[in-house]
This record gives sequence, structure tokens and C-alpha cells, in this order.
Amino acid sequence: MYSHTEEIIQPDGRIKKKRIYKSFTSDIPGPKGKRIAEQMATEYAANKEIYGRGTDISLGEAVDQYIQNREAVLSPRTIVDYKRIRKNALLPLSDIKISRLTQADVQKSVNLYAQNHSPKTVRNMHGLISAVLRQYRPDFTLNTSLPKKVRPNIYVPSDEEIQRLIAYVSGSVMELPILLAAFGPMRRGEISALDSGDITGNVVHVCKNMVMDQNNVWIIKQPKSYAGDRYIHYPDFVAAKWQGITGRITPLAPNVITDRFNRILKSAGLPHFRFHDLRHPYVKSTTKKYLFFLVPTIQLS
Repeated sequence: MYSHTEEIIQPDGRIKKKRIYKSFTSDIPGPKGKRIAEQMATEYAANKEIYGRGTDISLGEAVDQYIQNREAVLSPRTIVDYKRIRKNALLPLSDIKISRLTQADVQKSVNLYAQNHSPKTVRNMHGLISAVLRQYRPDFTLNTSLPKKVRPNIYVPSDEEIQRLIAYVSGSVMELPILLAAFGPMRRGEISALDSGDITGNVVHVCKNMVMDQNNVWIIKQPKSYAGDRYIHYPDFVAAKWQGITGRITPLAPNVITDRFNRILKSAGLPHFRFHDLRHPYVKSTTKKYLFFLVPTIQLS
């Protein structure tokens, strides 16, 4: 069945038009297989005008186009994640034509990827496939069985551990990032991007985030959502720590904060937990509850 016409440049510079045809076959022998192939051809003919040449490209090419068309509007971090998925997770599916991609192909790839990747990572991979198919093959709705979400095992540091941590970093370059996370809360990237111009008195306007772009360069950008743009009121003893600082509040990039935080926990003899866990809601309520108890210790150090 006729699909489309391609222009081929000849050695002498002339352009020759070549008609491209699609063939449809079935692995099932006999009349039943013939009916299936005829049905595939009929469906293709009916939808050809809708899809244009979109279904004639491979899934890998479609993903590349999808990412390229959104680089100006998506966050650098999202673009990096998409390209990582394209390079690794989608490798088994990359060469399959969009028009020939089946639910079985996607399910098989998901099953394979789930063997050594977390449910969240697998779901991100499947989400990208779904988004691409909605654009290039809108009649194809995936019904893939995905791995169940796993509740994260978050370590909640005790009041004593928080007190020991703050006392241990007193006067160091990590003191302010830890206080901003523990009593704010703020994320690593938000702390790294925080500027003195974003602070009025005790109030921090969280309106920027430091992220790594596709070239592995740290850049400062606006938050991805309205919820990320917010105001946080800090207690006096935290606000006192940024007095006199102009420009960026900390010179540390997010990855440096993480590396130093892990070393601090080990040196201080504290259990390992993530820097992100300092801003956990349970930690927040606990530290605020004992704020009066902690302040004298912090102010004296």
C-alpha cells in the first residue's frame, strides 16, 4: 500500500521522487493471518492522513523530536532525564517503527527494565513512551502493567541527632545550608540559588533553583511550578547567620552540599540520612517543637 513519496538527491544534483510502499504481514499462517494483515492495511489507510509520516519514523526518532521540541519550555533537569531514558531505557525499542510498535513490545521492555531499576524509574520511562505516542500515534492507548510503587523508607532523625548535627557544623560553611533546610524547609537547589536580594528581614523568598543542564553545568532558573515560588519565615537565630552576606548565600552547589553532608554525618557519628530528610514534615514539626530548647545551644556555640 502506498505510504508517501521521498525526494532522493542524485549524484548530478537532480532530485528524484521515489514512491514508498508499506507492506503488512502476519505471523499467523492461513486465511486468519491474511485477514489480520488486511485489517492492518485498512487501519493504516484510514489513519494515514491523520498521522502523516509520524508513524513511519522509529520510536527513537520520535523521542528525539519530542525532546527537541520541548527544550525551550521544560526544565533542564527534565531534559537531562529524558535524554538519559532515551539513551538507556529505550534502547530495545528505539529502532521499532511507531506504526509497528505493539503493547507486547512495550510490556516486554518494561519487564526487562524493571529487573534492575526502581519502580519510580520504570514509571518515568513508561511515562515518556506514553507522551510520545499521544503525539505520534494518538489512537494507541497503552495498558501496561507497571511495578507497584514502593513506599520510601525515610529515616527521621531524632531531636538529639538534629541538635548534635547543628552543634557540629556551627561556624562552618555548611551551617547555614543545614539551618535553611531544617527550619524552612528548603531544598538543596533552592539553597544553592538563594541570593541576599531574595531576603527581607527574616523572610526568604524562594524563587530560584540551581539545576544541572544537559551539558553538566549548574545553572540557576525559575521553579518548575507556582508551588515552588513561596515565602518562608525563619526564626531570629537563623536569620542572624545570613547577616552581612551579599550575593549568593552559600557558594556550594547542590552536589557539594550532599557530599559534605554525608561526610559530616560520618564524622559526627550520626546515622546516615539524606540532606532532603531535614525538610521532612515530621522533622519539621519535631524541630519547631523543640526550637526553644535548641536556640540557646545554637546561640552559645
